[in-house]
Amino acid sequence: MGFPKIDFRVCETRHCPLYRFGDVVQISGIAISMDNSDEHTFINTTVIHSPANRGHCKVLNGDLTRIIIEYERADQIPDCILSCSGCTGSIRIEHHRTTSTDGGANGANNRIGSMYHILREIPFFRNIDENNFSKVIKHFKLREYDKNDIILRKGDPGGYFFIIISGQVDILNDAALPISTLQRGEVFGEMSLICDENVGATVQARESCQLLSIDHKHFNSLLKKYPTLHMFFTRLLARRLTDSNKIRSDDYASGMIGKLEEIPPEALLQTLNVNSKTGILTITQLTKGTARFSFRQGSLIKASYGGIKGESAFYEVLKEKKGRFKFTPGLPPEDFEIPEIGYFMKLLMEGLQRMDERIVQRSP
Repeated sequence: MGFPKIDFRVCETRHCPLYRFGDVVQISGIAISMDNSDEHTFINTTVIHSPANRGHCKVLNGDLTRIIIEYERADQIPDCILSCSGCTGSIRIEHHRTTSTDGGANGANNRIGSMYHILREIPFFRNIDENNFSKVIKHFKLREYDKNDIILRKGDPGGYFFIIISGQVDILNDAALPISTLQRGEVFGEMSLICDENVGATVQARESCQLLSIDHKHFNSLLKKYPTLHMFFTRLLARRLTDSNKIRSDDYASGMIGKLEEIPPEALLQTLNVNSKTGILTITQLTKGTARFSFRQGSLIKASYGGIKGESAFYEVLKEKKGRFKFTPGLPPEDFEIPEIGYFMKLLMEGLQRMDERIVQRSP
């Protein structure tokens, strides 16, 4: 004799050392026969089952045991959300009678429904009003991926928009190396749907993760019905462009090779200054040969170009439009004692002013 297993699903984690979002803790009971000379009775014994490969949490087990004692039997526990008393971290768990161990599409839909309070915190869903939230959610499907699973592959037709519910995913470059990581609440796959193009980058699960997905047809319907989503994606694109430009700027300043056609001399030199870089910048294929600049923690200490040195060399290079550059981190020991040529921003402003005056003089 006994009672069915009751599921408690982790719906929120804060630095919990054991559990992750989506983990299920089960409670089951067994009726044990107690026979002695005076009477024959049955005692219900409760067993708490931790998620596979997660270990047992004495704090959570104690919290659940107190709840079971309060309700006498585990199968009498009502729908609820509970918080553990915490150790180094904490979790919240939810129990819904309709979302225990159902399989297939119905089970997945029930699980999505049980995530209501979590989904409302995700930026994308804040653009959906309360009255229409349940109508929107029904078009999404819950998908689970294991670590290293490929979710999207570059060049494939764009078919789905994804929202990360738990875990992390990596965006890979053509060399299959991660260039950025997305986590809970972030989205991907939208550009191929909005622009009606193939997938622009491969996306791989960094760890086990849960994602919500919606197909192309329903995604477009949402965009038409909720104009506020246009602003969401506009801001998303602007933020990603800003992050991309910052990464590009950091790459230029940390030893990358590039062209002046991609970043003009004044922007390149200012990047090294602002990022307090130490090393030697070499620019070749200029009209007067090769230029070299030495930076110490962002300060310009050496400059040479076309047989001239110092400030004059700096001003001359600002005029160049084409060339190839390479920044090499590090300086020889003797260069650490050399005084800077001058305050960098003053040099830059003077150089740009000279260029403006030159343009004015040439104009008819």
